[in-house]
Amino acid sequence: MKTIGLIGGMSHESSAEYYRLVNQGMKERLGGHNNARSVMVTVCFDDIVRMQVEGRWDDAGQLLAQAAGQVQAAGADFVLLCTNTMHEVAGAIEEALRIPFIHIVDPTAEALKTAGITHVGLLGTRFTMERPFYIDRLRDKHGIQTVVPDAAGRDAVHALIYDELCHGTINENSRDAVLRVINQLVEQGAQGIILGCTELTLLVQRQHTSTPLFDTAGLHAVAAVELALAD
Repeated sequence: MKTIGLIGGMSHESSAEYYRLVNQGMKERLGGHNNARSVMVTVCFDDIVRMQVEGRWDDAGQLLAQAAGQVQAAGADFVLLCTNTMHEVAGAIEEALRIPFIHIVDPTAEALKTAGITHVGLLGTRFTMERPFYIDRLRDKHGIQTVVPDAAGRDAVHALIYDELCHGTINENSRDAVLRVINQLVEQGAQGIILGCTELTLLVQRQHTSTPLFDTAGLHAVAAVELALAD
């Protein structure tokens, strides 16, 4: 079994979910008392948030590249970044590594293609929905077109992620607001919805909507388990 490397802390809520998912996935695959071999380095999310707000993406890239080096030095065989938004700086992380980096968009895109979805709605932080790093990779590498909410929808989803979900707060009114945004995206032609923020899966699950949902954290974790068990 290979050792899974995790860069976490963005937020600790989603990092805890990643830890649960990789260990649950390994136990489901191997049974008994098996769990994933893993190492995790967590950064201070407050530092990352300030860099996001101030547009200091290069500084954030350096910080996460340093964390990636720590994960590698701790014995990881490959690395996952436990957040969607900070894949904005995936290039800096990859440059710091001698081991593989598993980009969160790729297992998500493979699941979309398996489901026959070519036009998908994307929910996440404002950065994920508005900056090109996520949408461009889906289109250019995987041939999948993306639609995002209007400005009001983007503001609402972004706010509830940072003000509620990152603090572990689950609000029924916020769930209803997200479901309304999902319905609007479906009306615009979305065949499914990417939950492109790892905290969103704490709020919206499959039982809440008939629209196919694609949980990026869950798909990322499955890819990690499969790679850890690959020859």
